[in-house]
Amino acid sequence: RDHRLLLVSRTGFVRARSVMHLREQLTEKGQCSSFTNAEKDPEEFLNLIMQQILGIEPLLKLQSGSQEEQQDCYCYQIFMDKQEDLVVPDVQQLVEHSFLTYDLKLVEIPSCFIIQMPRFGKEYKMFSKIIPSLELDITDLLLDSPRECCVCGDVATLECS
Repeated sequence: RDHRLLLVSRTGFVRARSVMHLREQLTEKGQCSSFTNAEKDPEEFLNLIMQQILGIEPLLKLQSGSQEEQQDCYCYQIFMDKQEDLVVPDVQQLVEHSFLTYDLKLVEIPSCFIIQMPRFGKEYKMFSKIIPSLELDITDLLLDSPRECCVCGDVATLECS
């Protein structure tokens, strides 16, 4: 089966003034005193909004390797080492590479898949550009999802990286 997520955005961005207004409201409500005067990790910001304000259950359920324990989270941050063969990658390549590197699988199809691109502060950027993917094929990222054998085309009985 083919599992693809369609990446959709109406305008493509949120105005900086709107984000600052939200930060001011969070500071006024006592959620965090440094939301308007300190750089915040996007994951920290999302966790606060999704969990404490909206009360939403985690969107992603990840499992690593053969471990039975799963990790619940609201977004997935792509971590990776420098890849000489990926000069201008697309989102599909980065997600697949990151999941493969860290031996991760999605336990179930997420209702929403928020992805943070790789970053290393203000001084260093791993990629000068990342090509957006309008669709994200998560078929091979799903745990216990039938996969096609790359040799014969039948349903695979074993999976290798």
